[in-house]
Order: sequence, then structure tokens, then C-alpha cells
Amino acid sequence: MLLKTYKSTFLQELSPLYDEKEIESFFYIVLECFHNKKRIDLALNPEMEMDALQLLRWESVLSELKKEKPIQYILGETEFYGLPFLVNENTLIPRPETEELVAWILESAKHEVQNTRLNLLDIGTGSGCIAISLAKNLPNAQVAAIDVSEKALVIAKENAKVNAVDVNFIQADILKMDDLDQLPTSNFQLPTHFDIIVSNPPYVRNLEKVEIKPNVLAYEPHLALFVEDTDALLFYRKIAELALKNLSENGKLYFEINQYLGKETVELLESLGFKNIELKKDIYGNDRMVKSTR
Repeated sequence: MLLKTYKSTFLQELSPLYDEKEIESFFYIVLECFHNKKRIDLALNPEMEMDALQLLRWESVLSELKKEKPIQYILGETEFYGLPFLVNENTLIPRPETEELVAWILESAKHEVQNTRLNLLDIGTGSGCIAISLAKNLPNAQVAAIDVSEKALVIAKENAKVNAVDVNFIQADILKMDDLDQLPTSNFQLPTHFDIIVSNPPYVRNLEKVEIKPNVLAYEPHLALFVEDTDALLFYRKIAELALKNLSENGKLYFEINQYLGKETVELLESLGFKNIELKKDIYGNDRMVKSTR
């Protein structure tokens, strides 16, 4: 079957659930994954065909998309900051806003600490996208990453191998810690202080579930997404308290934040004594990131 012919079927079958632009995005993601071809390749070669086995694979994807399963989970992979990442139901799908956070850290790090050995810690690493992207782009950095989910760390470790970087992964619940010195390590020496601590912790309040797409609610891990309405800054408070003890002097703390709680997050950091606090908007104009100095 011609791929351009199947594209029409693909669009028609999914049109009750998704808009045309999103369906086209799905189609070209699968085209690249299954055939190693891009949109331009199909445009230049409209007679491109697929065999019966390939058609079965496409039909399987189509079936899963009709269940509103995220395309990244269907294919088991995605891209983040120009790097390939494996994902599954135990990890959040990395967002473009988080790429902006990584870019902010890299820009600051390269200006502030050139040719200096950096110790970095990513708290709540999930797929490892932040830690691995930083390790890939900061060759002078020693990177460690924590997550409470052992299953998420299995994926994160695979992603480190895929991207050929060294990241020290640790399974731990930071809510149960008074000091990062308590982190369990066996085959490596954890620094006593870090130059950069970054976290994209759970920050979506239950009251905001109405704004979340059904495919996110149905498939992505709630453990990594939601916090109780009564204490929405639980993770930020805990991580900031740990950072006070475990950041080096003038070390930096970076957060991805709830867009509705920018003011409250800044006030929390101010109350704990952090300085040079910067609140930054994402490409959509939402308060999304905070940087502060110990």
C-alpha cells in the first residue's frame, strides 16, 4: 500500500478524536519511527510503499491512538532537547516547557562556571530527561539523580546508556529525608554539596484535573503529576529546605513550577532565605520556572 494512501485513512479514522494538525504530527512521528523517513521524504517520493507487516504495525498504532493512548507510550520513545528517550507508563512524557528549563540551566552554567567541575543533582528525575540532557551538554559536570519510583529509574538508566552519559541514579523518597547525606549510595561517592539542584516535582493540584487532557489522566503516572490541594508546595518546600543544607555557597536551585503558583513559590523561597530569585515564563507566557541562589 502507498503510504500517502494510508495517510488519508489515518486522518479519517482519527478525525473524531483529534484535530488535523495533531493527527498529521502523529503520522510523521510514526513515519520516522517505522520507516526512518521524514515529511520531506514522502513529499519527494509520493510512491513510497509499505508491505503487509508494516501495515500491521501502523494498524496497531492506529488502534492504540483511538484509545487516546499517547503516541510516545505507543512507540515507547520520544525526543527531548534533541536527544532520544525511552518512555513508558512509569515515566512522564517530557514536555517542551522542561526543555526550556534545561536551556536556562545550561545558559547560566556556561556563563557562570566555565571550566569548573560541577556537581549537579536532579530530584524527581523520572525518565532522566533533565539529568541526562545536562550531563550530555556539560562535560565538566558530575550528575546525580533521585526518584522515588524504582520502575522509573529502570527507564532512566536505560536512557543514560542510550545517550552515552554517566549519571548516578538513586532510589529514595526525599520527603522522608532531613539531609541529602542520608541518600543511599553504594558504587559511587555522592558529593557533600552541589553547585546546582534542579527539580520538576509533582505540582498539579487535584482541582486542576479538569484542565488535564484525558490521555494524560488515563495513562501518565499520577504519582509524578499530582499533589493535594491543601499543600500544593509540599515538594518545593522540602527540596528547598534540603537545598539550604546541601547546596554550595552561591549554589543554584532551579524549579519547574505550577503556572498558577509562581508568586507563592517565590514567596516560599524568600521566606527560606534564598536570594537572587528569578521567575521566568515559558514560551506560552505562563510562569513556569524559578531560579534562586543559596
